Amino acid sequence: MRVGVSAGLAVGNAVKRNRAKRLLRAAMNGILGQTSPGSDLLLIARSPLPAADLIQTRAALTNLLRRAGLLTQTDDA
Repeated sequence: MRVGVSAGLAVGNAVKRNRAKRLLRAAMNGILGQTSPGSDLLLIARSPLPAADLIQTRAALTNLLRRAGLLTQTDDA
């Protein structure tokens, strides 16, 4: 699976955009082993993301991927 990460100017200045992209990459890194192979994802950061922490970001991504049917197993921990 390939994952692209993007953050537009609406997220904030360069520091906030980079933090948002780092958060998305780190959260996705923990979930990548549970995803269905053969898919490509483009994650686009939105304005509330720089204020979130890794746990919240990972939970949101897990929920999103579960709703999209891209998770092969669930992580209930």
